[in-house]
Amino acid sequence: MVVRPPTPHVAMRPLWRCRNCGREWPCQPAKLTLLTEYRTDRTGLLIYLGALMNEATHHLTQLHPDHPPARARARG
Repeated sequence: MVVRPPTPHVAMRPLWRCRNCGREWPCQPAKLTLLTEYRTDRTGLLIYLGALMNEATHHLTQLHPDHPPARARARG
């Protein structure tokens, strides 16, 4: 039997869906992972998420120019 390592809950660009569960990223497991990783650096987390939001907005706007991602802030 071949055992594969679990797929992490990371963003699949440019769709910004979770590679593991397919939900909008950040999914709930990704949020928990980020909070754990940045538990002592909330400022770093905000900077990181802000950069990702900018990247996601750019990607999603290019994919759907007629429907810009108005809900991007609701994902975080």
